[in-house]
Amino acid sequence: MSAFPEIYLVRHGETEWSASGKHTGRTDIPLTPAGEEAARGITERLQGLSFQAVWSSPSQRAFKTCVLAGFGTAALKTSDLAEWDYGAYEGLTTKQILAKRHGWRLFRDGCPGGEMAQDVGARADRIVSQLRAVNANVLVFSSAHFLRVLAARWLGLPPHDGALFALDTASISVLGYEHDLGEPIVRHWNQR
Repeated sequence: MSAFPEIYLVRHGETEWSASGKHTGRTDIPLTPAGEEAARGITERLQGLSFQAVWSSPSQRAFKTCVLAGFGTAALKTSDLAEWDYGAYEGLTTKQILAKRHGWRLFRDGCPGGEMAQDVGARADRIVSQLRAVNANVLVFSSAHFLRVLAARWLGLPPHDGALFALDTASISVLGYEHDLGEPIVRHWNQR
């Protein structure tokens, strides 16, 4: 445990689309039974920790993960935690997108009719500002690509550097500080 505030990031449990590699932005897909089981397992992994605030994406996959982990009654849903809007690429796998658009990379190229990395970064910046204002431990439930951009912005990196961080379903990552509040770091990443 750090002497400084820590931000716990939880990616939602498995959905049918996450298991098959389909981009799931704004489509509200439920957790699979395996996703629900993994979400329940988060309770034990966070046992003994206290949080000043619990925030969740409004998506059912993130909020259900929050509820099954035992934090639903304390959670505040915020639209800024929503997953990347994939626009025309919603429901497609990367392989399907690459067949139509050779060389495409989400964090570099964004999505037609959806968001670019800088759009997601603007939402992440608002969350980072709110996290720093709380100045205490916060638990956040959201989706992979948004959380990856959030980590990049926490560190002061450009939004497209979220591509450098991979996240599995039902993983826990921790953002924090090194020697003082001016040194944001990643304390733990993608723990299963």
